Amino acid sequence: MSKVLNVRIEEDLSDRLDLLAEKTKRSKSFYIKEILSQHLAEYEDAYLALDRLNNRNAKYYSTEDAEKILDL
Repeated sequence: MSKVLNVRIEEDLSDRLDLLAEKTKRSKSFYIKEILSQHLAEYEDAYLALDRLNNRNAKYYSTEDAEKILDL
């Protein structure tokens, strides 16, 4: 199911998006969805990594230790 999301963006970004959509004959929504699909995972991964780094109970391994544990 799709949902509608309204966002406010700077005029220069809007102009660039308009130009790209016009040149490629694709909708602005197409590009917004593509960009979100590609980059949302990167942000999720970054915040997950930050959460793990801030976990006081986390165990950290050196490269050598990790290689031994993983039998590499």
